[in-house]
Amino acid sequence: MDFNLSPDQQRLQDQVAAFAASEIRPVAERLDAEGKVPLALFAKLADLGVTSIPFAPEWGGMGLGVFDMVLALEQIARADQSLAVTTMVSVATGLTLQRFGSEEQKARFLPDIVSGAKLCSIAGTEPNAGSDTSGFTTSAQLIDGQWRIDGEKAFITNPGTDISSFALVLAVTGQRDSGAKTFTLFLVPNGASGYTVGKAYDKLGWRSSDTRPLYFDGCEIAPSLVVGEAHQGRHILHKGYQQARLFLAASSLGLAQACLDESLAYAKQRRAFGVTLGGLQLVAQMVAEMALKVETARLLVYRAATLSDQGQASLKDLALAKWHATEVGNEAANLAIQVHGGWGFMQDCPVSRYLRDNRICTIGDGSSQIQQLIVARELGLEAAFGRRPIA
Repeated sequence: MDFNLSPDQQRLQDQVAAFAASEIRPVAERLDAEGKVPLALFAKLADLGVTSIPFAPEWGGMGLGVFDMVLALEQIARADQSLAVTTMVSVATGLTLQRFGSEEQKARFLPDIVSGAKLCSIAGTEPNAGSDTSGFTTSAQLIDGQWRIDGEKAFITNPGTDISSFALVLAVTGQRDSGAKTFTLFLVPNGASGYTVGKAYDKLGWRSSDTRPLYFDGCEIAPSLVVGEAHQGRHILHKGYQQARLFLAASSLGLAQACLDESLAYAKQRRAFGVTLGGLQLVAQMVAEMALKVETARLLVYRAATLSDQGQASLKDLALAKWHATEVGNEAANLAIQVHGGWGFMQDCPVSRYLRDNRICTIGDGSSQIQQLIVARELGLEAAFGRRPIA
């Protein structure tokens, strides 16, 4: 497998890296302190073409691959993971609509997502259930030709900005003979009757991204806004999550690289005991360990992205990339703080923000523990974990 970038991919990576270094990184600390989504900065990112990378030309996209999107997200997250997650959630949700939506839905909603004029959300998680969809209680019933949704979603990214367009919402719509619930995925436009976007959470990290609860009280949705087939929504949602997992892995990879960048620069500049920190063997060891972790994460993420573009990525490939890269993000941030010493503990030191931002990455879009179960199952150990679906 050849990871050498083509000339076009190298230009894409260089352009996004230059934009991130000049436009994003200098304001990332301020954005974190303000806790507001930088819509003007997101618009510039969209003008650069980032939001259109993996979409088909018929919707305004570049027609490029998952690997190209991973290259861009890595560089954005290297400057600010909050902006990377705002971008990746909207793109992953849009890709789900492109793959499973009707022509009418795509024509109405996709062009604005592809151009970056609008943002969108994917809404599965509930206050009392996440990976275990059997615990979901948000439900929908078909009454007088309209679907009526009731319930609540939690920890949803992008629903409450000034440019938020819609959320893809999973709801219980039936029950099989076995007793298992069936689910349908609905496209719920912002402003729909009975749909309320809650107050933004006060978060540990990702402070300049938008994360809120969603409430549904008799929310009426036309049958034309069912994504895919009724009662097949769980499969569609998890396809979207699998895409998001790879993008989140790329975002953790970018942050881990930023930890290495900052630590290497600091170790060369700061002096102690008559030498630079990098001249102290145990500090040098921490930096070297960071470099090893970053490279192994990059190999797994790039491999999974390449296989995705070839239509050959397995659940194991995606789970390994997400599990390892997000854990590496945490480990690199911890090591970076250790290298920076007392300065690393200060809020205005970038590596302290990196630790706060990446902590959610080992939880969201399927926790590290869920990824471990997927890998074990794909290795043939499914019986050890029961028959409940995990994806």
